[in-house]
Amino acid sequence: MDFIREIWTTLASNRSRSLLTAFGVFWGMLMLMVLIGLGNALTTGIYSNVDGFAMNSCLLSSGTTSKPYKGFQRGRSWNMVMGDLEAIEQTVDGLECLSPQVFQGNTTVSYGDKHESYRLSGVTQDYPRVMRCDLLYGRFINEIDMQEKRKVCVIGNEVYKVLFGGMGDPVGERVMCGSIQYTIIGVRKANENNIYIGGNPDRMLLAPLTTIQQVCNFGDVIHIMMAVARQDVSATEFEKQIKDVLKERHQIAPDDDKAIWGFNAAEELKSLGYLRIGLSALIWLIGLGTLISGAVGVSNIMLVTVKERTKEIGIRRAIGASPWVIARQIIAESTVLTAISGVMGIMAGVGILSVVEKIMAQSDNFLKNPQVSFGAAVSCLVIIVVIGVLAGLLPAMRALKIKPIEALSEE
Repeated sequence: MDFIREIWTTLASNRSRSLLTAFGVFWGMLMLMVLIGLGNALTTGIYSNVDGFAMNSCLLSSGTTSKPYKGFQRGRSWNMVMGDLEAIEQTVDGLECLSPQVFQGNTTVSYGDKHESYRLSGVTQDYPRVMRCDLLYGRFINEIDMQEKRKVCVIGNEVYKVLFGGMGDPVGERVMCGSIQYTIIGVRKANENNIYIGGNPDRMLLAPLTTIQQVCNFGDVIHIMMAVARQDVSATEFEKQIKDVLKERHQIAPDDDKAIWGFNAAEELKSLGYLRIGLSALIWLIGLGTLISGAVGVSNIMLVTVKERTKEIGIRRAIGASPWVIARQIIAESTVLTAISGVMGIMAGVGILSVVEKIMAQSDNFLKNPQVSFGAAVSCLVIIVVIGVLAGLLPAMRALKIKPIEALSEE
């Protein structure tokens, strides 16, 4: 208790100086907390936008050849067909599922006296395995719908709100898509992600792929192909195998990289991971830099304190105080000053982030959940204690160099 009381008395004897010194550490910890919270909010927002999309997957679409091959000139257009699906299933290792898709384009959709222009797309029963498709009512397209080419559809949430006012269960009702009538079998929940294929799911109607191919006279053509690999399979190699199959079947040069457009979700996710690591490193670099500048201020003030207490230190040494006792006192004062200001900085930072979170919750914001984890807060507390100890080392070494006779002779 005497030791603690002595530390407190020393710090309290120069309140203004102690407060100004502590403010540097407080501000550095506050900035670090806010930066960590906002960085977490940014990465959470980014990852939430791809949540619900199969990450170990790739999206492929036909393009235009850029190289001549086997008598075909460059600039040739080609289309993927249903036969490609069977060839890929038989050839590509690690395939979990394939989900082809076709698009009819914008079509006037009407129910009673209400009508609006929406996009109609043909998909298979495997579509939910690639894209999250949570339903508010009803069911999704199944294999029987595909085989019988039923004129049924799953409507997006905005379609539901516009045509049905967002009230009641519309399953079983019929809507006109152009000149063709479709029976509603399901209603999708509102889309919460910013990643989607072929248009906003809220403004889209999904029908069996075979139905749309027949209605639009597409034959066996498919517009895009979504392929999902097993988790133990490299997405890059997986995508390459599919492209090789397509190039061989459609007489495309093996080194023609522009004939097939591809989007590899796993590679994009890896890029996001690198972005997250870089952002975290930058945040900690800035935050620790601010903390270190505050620690330098603490160290300078402790040097001044040691200079002012030269006579006191000399008396202690003269009556038998060991070097460790003197050093412990100086280091303890530095550590207590930085620890108290650091804890206050953590509390203030968490409080600010809580206010920011409440403000963000009132609007649709890209930043989500701006909070600091308990582990990060504990790490920051450990760092601030270590900084406090290091800040007191130089003044403590200065105090140990004071000789009792010289100290007692000073006025």
